[in-house]
Amino acid sequence: MSSTHFGFKTVDESEKARHVRGVFDSVAPKYDIMNDLMSMGLHRAWKAYTVMVANLQEGDRALDIAGGTGDLAMAFAKKVGKSGQVVHTDINEAMLRTGRDRLLDHGIALPTVVCDAEKLPFPDAHFDLVSVAFGLRNMTHKDQALKEMNRVLKPGGKLLVLEFSKVAPPLEKLYDWYSFKILPKLGQMVAGDEGSYRYLAESIRMHPGQEELKTLMHKCGFGHVDFHNMTGGVVALHVGIKC
Repeated sequence: MSSTHFGFKTVDESEKARHVRGVFDSVAPKYDIMNDLMSMGLHRAWKAYTVMVANLQEGDRALDIAGGTGDLAMAFAKKVGKSGQVVHTDINEAMLRTGRDRLLDHGIALPTVVCDAEKLPFPDAHFDLVSVAFGLRNMTHKDQALKEMNRVLKPGGKLLVLEFSKVAPPLEKLYDWYSFKILPKLGQMVAGDEGSYRYLAESIRMHPGQEELKTLMHKCGFGHVDFHNMTGGVVALHVGIKC
């Protein structure tokens, strides 16, 4: 049986999704609070930049994969208006339920679908935009997921991958200290879960760096691919255009 990584551990490919689900089942109730604390509020700026680059217009169709608690889906819904559509998806039901409830609290009702990014239940060439924020690194077969994202995009459609990436060398030691010494303790204090936040730090280190992900996106059918580093490479926004 094939193996893959779950953080720094090696697990059977068939087991990774279950392990990841366990992490996000655990963190869902405190996810938004932890995002603010972990990033010192910077995740809001990263997502605001992503919404600006998305440049959605009235009537557009957007698919938000690994949409979690709905930050991007909410912002996209305001851009596409009543004549457009935003589909809010996640493989994790607990995260999706939290996001759906949050969206409804803001008066926004969106199609909400539990689905696996490696097997998207949508027709070919359907969406103007596909986004995945802080979710690609948790997927077992990133290439298969990217090919599916390409499939459901219209020709000329845009994929946005917002993800933790390879930090600039001068920041590496400080970033490692924060990730492995502070972040798990913060997770324990706020969410009562040290292990899940240690996994999150490890999963970032196992994710492809900026150039590696750009190459992978090209291989998965995207003609033009570019990336924008933010906060010294802590996060990168990759933009791929379907041929």
